[in-house]
Amino acid sequence: KLYKFCEKVRELLGDLNIGRVIARPFIGDNPDNFARTGNRRDYSVLPPSPTVLDKVSQAGTHVISVGKIADIFAHQGIDEKTKATGLDALLDASIEHMNTAQDNSLIFTNLVNFDQDFGHRRDAIGYAKELEAFDLRIPEVIKSMSKDDVLFLTADHGCDPTWPGTEHTREYVPMIAYHHSIGSVNLGNRKTFADLGQTLAELFTVEAMDYGTSFLSDLYSK
Repeated sequence: KLYKFCEKVRELLGDLNIGRVIARPFIGDNPDNFARTGNRRDYSVLPPSPTVLDKVSQAGTHVISVGKIADIFAHQGIDEKTKATGLDALLDASIEHMNTAQDNSLIFTNLVNFDQDFGHRRDAIGYAKELEAFDLRIPEVIKSMSKDDVLFLTADHGCDPTWPGTEHTREYVPMIAYHHSIGSVNLGNRKTFADLGQTLAELFTVEAMDYGTSFLSDLYSK
């Protein structure tokens, strides 16, 4: 019923160009034990122009989404999707795809719990513990990378758990890149988040995006 309701709301809001209508199913029977599940669905408007996912998918690369990514992009440019609940399950699914996906695949994972469970709820201690749990699993991710794989770790926005209120915050987001032969490279403060999309376009040798500057050559400069 929740999904049907949100589909109807999405339909009613179409002309207003509202980005997303979000259905957040939960389990529990009172406010003390409510918990969101991994069955969240985002009913999004279609991207206004081809994304890097579209271009990579159309070029024959297998694009895999883990978490809510497929919903965010209205399932456009996605060839395979996996939903999971919680940090460990999302990482397990990502690592499984890394170990089994065909060559030249793009795996796009959203670790929603940082934002959903700690950032918006302004739980700095919980956020720190989740970061520590993620850090402990990074060696597994790196171990699953082949010699040609490139890993990008970033965020889509700020969500400072120490700031007043419950909304997104505006600090710069981090971006860490890694491959097995990388040197120590400072990419500096980028002018736009679109630089990552442009870098992916160059990495997968597809038509350049309209915005952004690729930093791919910097990743192999040392």
